[in-house]
Formats: sequence, structure tokens, C-alpha cells
Amino acid sequence: MNSRQQKLDAFGRLLDIMDDLREKCPWDKKQTLQTLRHLTIEETYELGDAILDNDLQEIKKELGDLLLHIVFYAKIGSETNDFDIADVCNDICEKLIYRHPHIYGDVTVADEEEVKQNWEKLKLKEGKKSVLEGVPKSLPALVKASRIQDKVKGVGFDWEEPHQVWDKVEEEIQELQEEIKNGDQDKIESEFGDVLFSMINYARFLKVNPEDALERTNKKFIKRFQYLENKAGELGKQLSEMTLAEMDVFWNEAKKL
Repeated sequence: MNSRQQKLDAFGRLLDIMDDLREKCPWDKKQTLQTLRHLTIEETYELGDAILDNDLQEIKKELGDLLLHIVFYAKIGSETNDFDIADVCNDICEKLIYRHPHIYGDVTVADEEEVKQNWEKLKLKEGKKSVLEGVPKSLPALVKASRIQDKVKGVGFDWEEPHQVWDKVEEEIQELQEEIKNGDQDKIESEFGDVLFSMINYARFLKVNPEDALERTNKKFIKRFQYLENKAGELGKQLSEMTLAEMDVFWNEAKKL
């Protein structure tokens, strides 16, 4: 692997290239914090896909793309004299030192959970009025629910045993079934949300990331469905021309694969 100096040299090279692009490239010169935002989100999802696929070469590539965006934002910030890449690095260093008093101070912790609890307490000392302030409003709902539950757990607001959470899941499912019988669509949606929220909570107790779990199922479904499409094509048929029984034959084949 590369030495520390080689790593610093590589980062410096990236900064130099960013300077060149910002000065000479018509596209790069036009970019703003706002125009880059949606591209950064896209790059983050691409990194997430590579991680789920455990494709290490693709992970390396996507990390580079994301690092480029970080350097790009810092370059834009430096042009208005608001911040530069050194400020970004120093700020995160200071935050990490402050929030790890068990490493850089005299605090003793027993385990990972105590570290997380101390982290949330320190954030409140920094002036945050709620532990939930750190949950981005624009997060997808499933990810947001998971982060909300992590945050409140950090201050002790949590179930004690997994079976208690599963009891809650069953309770929410029963309430959903009652509203389905009543036919009130607004209440059905509300109760369905409660079921999902409680299932996400249960996933946490099982040490399962619900976003990763669902995405794995998405990928599995896509792979099986595309196998089904290919088999239909080999027969010269459209899926719409096949019966469910015929499709099930190929679906079951795909499951075995």
C-alpha cells in the first residue's frame, strides 16, 4: 500500500487538478453548490450499490467520484472566502477529537453502545436542541426512520428486549387490519406507516440494516424477473402473453439459480 507521503502527494495532485478544472474547463467553471447537489446524491447511491455488491474495485472508483465532489465544494467555498479544504479537514478533526473523549480525554467507556450514547450527549452540549436535529429532512423515509430510531436509542429511549418490539409489530399489524376492514384510506395509510416503522425498529434489534436488506431483495427480484423475461424471449413470447402458471415455472428456475 501507499506510504503516508504518497497519500498526501495524491491528495495534493487532486487539489491541483481541481484548480485547473475550475480555471480552464467551461463545464467545471459553471458549477455551483446547488448544481452539484443532485450529482453528489447520485454518486453516493452509486457507492452504496458498489458496497452492496461487494465490488471493491467499483468501491474504489466511486469513492474517488465522491472525493472529487468534496474537493469541488471546498474549492467553491474558497472562491468566496468562506472555507477551503483545510477548514473542512480541520473542522472534522476537531469534531472527532471532541466527540471521542475516551480516546483523546480521560473518559472511560465499557462498549460501543456507551460510545454512541456519549456521542449524542456531546452533540446536545454543542447547542443542539434535539437529538433528532442531525437527521436530514431530505433522507428517504426508510433511511430516515432507521436514523431516528438510532438517535433516540442514544439517549436511552428504546425497548429492552427484541420480543417487546415484535409484540409492537403484531399490535400495529392488527390495527392495520382493523382499518382495512373499516375502509378508511387515510387511516390505512397511517397504520401501514406504523407497521413499517415498527418493522424497521425490529430490524435494528436483529442487527439488520433495513435499507440494505430491502435493496438486496430488490436486486434479487430484478435478477429473477430478468431471467423470466429472457426465457419468455427464447420462446418468442411476451410476458403479457403467458399465464401465471407458465411464468411460475421460470420464476422457480430463477430461484434455484
